[in-house]
Amino acid sequence: MVESRVDSSADVAADVTIGEGCVIWHLAQIRQAAEIGDNCVVGRGVYIGAGVVIGRNCKIQNYALIYEPARLGDGVFVGPAVVLTNDQYPRAVTPDGKLKAAQDWQPVGVTIEEGASIGARAVCVAPVTIGAWASVAAGSVVTRDVPAFALVVGVPARQRGWVGRAGVPLQAVGDHWVCPMTGSTYEEQAGHLREVKLS
Repeated sequence: MVESRVDSSADVAADVTIGEGCVIWHLAQIRQAAEIGDNCVVGRGVYIGAGVVIGRNCKIQNYALIYEPARLGDGVFVGPAVVLTNDQYPRAVTPDGKLKAAQDWQPVGVTIEEGASIGARAVCVAPVTIGAWASVAAGSVVTRDVPAFALVVGVPARQRGWVGRAGVPLQAVGDHWVCPMTGSTYEEQAGHLREVKLS
């Protein structure tokens, strides 16, 4: 068993679940009923909302804001100052001018599937799903679902190619896509990519 380390300046609610081997850095805030899997790194000044679920082996870099009800799979990378929103139609007040309370809106979440990476200062506007092993370029604004293995760039984010599990852009070789780092081969069908084993 590897004990987790939580910096004394971090604000962690009493009922948060933190797995083994985690490191929670300075000034992080983790709210009620959040769950963090084994071997995660939560950087300085990170905010993790109530009930957020984070898988194993995730890295959440400094000052990222992860609002509930976000769900992160295993091996997800969240870059510095990333924002995962939760209010589809944000307003500070109700139509009659009163300050909105919890019962006046319904939070919606961002889902990030296994192995995906969100670059620095990107914003994911809920509700969206980032597919497994996809990459969101730094500074992008994601307003619609991202397929697995897709590379998306810009404001709003648009697909600019495919990436493999290593995060490196894939190269087209005949009818397939190949990772120049690992040699893994992928096949595209109807706008979706899947890894294949060639005999």
